Amino acid sequence: MKTILGKLAVSFGALGLALLLVPNSLAQCGGVSQPKAPRNHNGSQTGKPHLIQTGYVTVKDAQDTDPIVGFWHVHFISEGSKGIPDGTEIDAGYSQWHSDGTEIMNSGGRSPVTGDFCLGVWKNTNGKYKLNHFAAAWDGTGSNLIGPGNIKETLALDPSGDSFSGTFTITQYDENGNKLGHVQGNITGTRIDTNTKADSIF
Repeated sequence: MKTILGKLAVSFGALGLALLLVPNSLAQCGGVSQPKAPRNHNGSQTGKPHLIQTGYVTVKDAQDTDPIVGFWHVHFISEGSKGIPDGTEIDAGYSQWHSDGTEIMNSGGRSPVTGDFCLGVWKNTNGKYKLNHFAAAWDGTGSNLIGPGNIKETLALDPSGDSFSGTFTITQYDENGNKLGHVQGNITGTRIDTNTKADSIF
């Protein structure tokens, strides 16, 4: 038995070594191809030093981007929602607005099993910020998808840059596009920075 295992080990070792020595071109789709000659830049001779034209991109710091960019503590308060008293907090949580025009929110009013993270895109239009935001909503068990929830916000940033206010709508759909519910109201946001203390967000 040991002799058979020893022969198998030698055979597999030889096979592995052979595969390592096969030219890389055999791994490509379509089989073997001729190696390509080295690329010649700007008419220079291969092997000789030469300069090539390059470019650079300036990456802006967050301070140089739109003033809405940053980390926010947000509150959604119902106003004019059918069946919900005005002044009722619909949701609260933490959102980040990114310089590339995207946004993410962690909802404190939803259990993680129902979908507590959602994503959006935003645009600054003459000082008014418009956000279009979608979330995948699940039932209370976290095992049945209800459908997409669409949050829309229109905001104005305070001149201080440390808060914003505006209006929101939330419309819940099922997977067939049927409207299941709608709430609306006012939203406020307070900036969180490196000096923000925990007691200021309660």
